[in-house]
Amino acid sequence: MKDRIQRLIEEVENELINLSEYIYNNPELGYEEYKSSRAHIDLLKKYNFIVEEKYIGIDTAFKAEYKGQKEGPTIAYLTEYDALPGIGHGCGHNLLGTVSTGAGIVLSKLIDELGGRVLVFGTPAEETSGAKVIMAEKGSFNDVDVAMMAHPNDTFCESGKSLALEPIQFTFRGKTAHAASAPEKGINALDGVLLTFNGVNALREHILPTARIHGVIIEGGKAANIVPDLAIAQFYIRATTKEYLIELSEKVKNCAKAASLATGTKLEITNYEASYDNLVTNQVLSSRFTQNLKIFGVENCEKPRDTFGSLDMGNVSHVCPAIHPYFAITEGKTIAAHTTEFAEATLTDIAYKNMAKTIGALVLTGIDVIRDKQLLKDIKDEFNK
Repeated sequence: MKDRIQRLIEEVENELINLSEYIYNNPELGYEEYKSSRAHIDLLKKYNFIVEEKYIGIDTAFKAEYKGQKEGPTIAYLTEYDALPGIGHGCGHNLLGTVSTGAGIVLSKLIDELGGRVLVFGTPAEETSGAKVIMAEKGSFNDVDVAMMAHPNDTFCESGKSLALEPIQFTFRGKTAHAASAPEKGINALDGVLLTFNGVNALREHILPTARIHGVIIEGGKAANIVPDLAIAQFYIRATTKEYLIELSEKVKNCAKAASLATGTKLEITNYEASYDNLVTNQVLSSRFTQNLKIFGVENCEKPRDTFGSLDMGNVSHVCPAIHPYFAITEGKTIAAHTTEFAEATLTDIAYKNMAKTIGALVLTGIDVIRDKQLLKDIKDEFNK
């Protein structure tokens, strides 16, 4: 089966490289990925996928389906293709999405004889307010047996964890006044924000060391001699579990509520982006993927990373068994994500070589899930626990 998969990858490899490079050269921010999503859609349609465009009302999302002639499990690959402002594809989503679409195309060429169904989801805006959150809420993954994707990195690395994320905005409203001649007539909205930061900093002593709270002031007044009547702070609150995130978010909100009470300001609390759940890697599925990487020549796949951020794939992992491993786009060189150097590394021969290996492992894992009923049962038993 390995040799057959490799031949199928070779047949589409140039098209996949062209897809990745086209998206690299046309970087688009979240929910603005019109060219990028269209490039994926056109290629999937060429290989006989039925594509639902503007999926669940999102202009740059899609759901592509190829159904086999026999019943069987549903294998989903998730694409990303949004870029970063000022950096372009510094997170490598041009290559990430290409790997998922490539895996979907290769598996579709085998699905008629295997049975089952392969889905490729186009998931915009991972860097900001990820579409996977909305998709998970609307039931897109309810009938998916396993969901997989792989992210560019400087090493091969097993799927691990991510932090649950709550993006909270605090808007304080006060009353303007002349800061020198009549300060007593004003209500200082900026004081509300500053007291919130002070409260959060006092809270830090009493939170789990794995949690994170970080924020910025996006509005703090217009002139030093005017008491500001509007001030806005935005925070990211992160935790290793969704349960602790809920508890910690409430404590941070209480800091803002106390600041509002102390300053006499009016407070509005909103979410300014989507909330991300923590990633729960399905270890049975992850182990099989890592074994399949070795079959395609990857001997050294590191254990899950010790440091991590937040992923909207986390929300998917709470709905169906999922993995989010990493594949190398460099060799023997540490390279930081969210940099132009990282973006450029997606165009290298090493990146393309490992793209093919990763696609091979993703496809073979999908085949294993379809063929091996005990494997699928073990995956689902772990998920249900």
